[in-house]
Amino acid sequence: MNRRTFTGFALAPMILPASARGANDKINMGMIGVGGMGSGHLRALVNNSAVRITAICDVRDEHTARARDAVSTAYNDSSCAGYRDFRELLARRDIDAVLIAVPDHWHALIGLEAARQGKHMYYEKPMGLSLAESQAMRAAVKRNGVVFQFGTQQRSSFNYRQTAELIRNGRIGQLKTILIGSANSQYVPNQPTQPVPAGFDYEMWLGPAPWAPYTFERTTTRWTLIYDYSLGCISGAWGVHDVDSAQWVNDADSTGPIEVEGTGEYPADGLFDTAIHWEIEHTYANGVKLVHMDMQTAKKRAPQFSFGNMASVFIGTEGWIYVSRQSLRAHNPALVREKFGPNDSRVVRSDDHKRNFLDAIRTGAQPISHIESAVRSDTVCQQADIAMRLRRKLRWNPVAERFIDDEAANRMLSRPMRSPWHL
Repeated sequence: MNRRTFTGFALAPMILPASARGANDKINMGMIGVGGMGSGHLRALVNNSAVRITAICDVRDEHTARARDAVSTAYNDSSCAGYRDFRELLARRDIDAVLIAVPDHWHALIGLEAARQGKHMYYEKPMGLSLAESQAMRAAVKRNGVVFQFGTQQRSSFNYRQTAELIRNGRIGQLKTILIGSANSQYVPNQPTQPVPAGFDYEMWLGPAPWAPYTFERTTTRWTLIYDYSLGCISGAWGVHDVDSAQWVNDADSTGPIEVEGTGEYPADGLFDTAIHWEIEHTYANGVKLVHMDMQTAKKRAPQFSFGNMASVFIGTEGWIYVSRQSLRAHNPALVREKFGPNDSRVVRSDDHKRNFLDAIRTGAQPISHIESAVRSDTVCQQADIAMRLRRKLRWNPVAERFIDDEAANRMLSRPMRSPWHL
């Protein structure tokens, strides 16, 4: 079957009751992408008693072989199948769920096919390369009734849950400003064309992206700094994690900023072409300002907070909170371990992002990083990228999900795909 025919399939939802999963009641899972991030997810899931990994897919044969060996060792059998083409894996009716950990430019196309085939999905961030991809994913997830968990696992941690509950309960007064410091990009010179390694389906790796000659640097984890495959550090390379936390803390999972402006600094040449330094200000309808910066800029703007990697500062009328994966500080140190009572505002408690996803499959509950929150967080990153590139202030309608009176900006909410791939 050709690509256009295969991606056109639309099956009825396949949400399987627990009784249909076999005597051991395990969730049969396929892994799509088992490189750096995917291999980490594999290690976490292969010994999870709630899961049975039944299929592996990767465009690199060495990745697939390594992953299948790990599964075979853990289960003491060799039944786990390997694929190069994600569509073959997704067509299997015995697979309940998939974990998608592939380059950003592939996220939406694989996610759309997973939804059409009725697969629940743990979907690595970001949503994709454009708002149009995010919106298509949201429609497909809702239409097919599948569970979707976004890979913004900071929601499943004490530090960020405590921050959300402290702020929603007024412990720093009225929230006014959120400062984010994301990882910096870097410069890499143009690379010489190289032969494609044996066992690597480079054409499939490129997929919907523009054709480009193979170089090693292009297809390592540093592809996140190339605009054909990612928005760079402002989104897929860490940025969306802290944007998502800001959205959550600000109780904005169903909305977003109404204005955005800022600037970015881009490499003059070289292989990488996403922003190296940036400072973007988003304004919400409730008056909160979200200032998203690269780490170096954040350290210069707010040296009093000693910004570390992937950190956020929430500033209110009566105090502040600094939070990262490793640290939680506040103007009042007692807030860090404050307990909340029955009359306080609470958020969903999750201490394990994958367990939260698996529980949602079994119970039908909404996962903590659900599809609507994922689209809204991704939209903030899209806003920032477009405002940087146009170098002007933009107004946003969060209901219509369009820029107001700016068709040039609205045209940037979608991107073309290389034939035959399409949404």
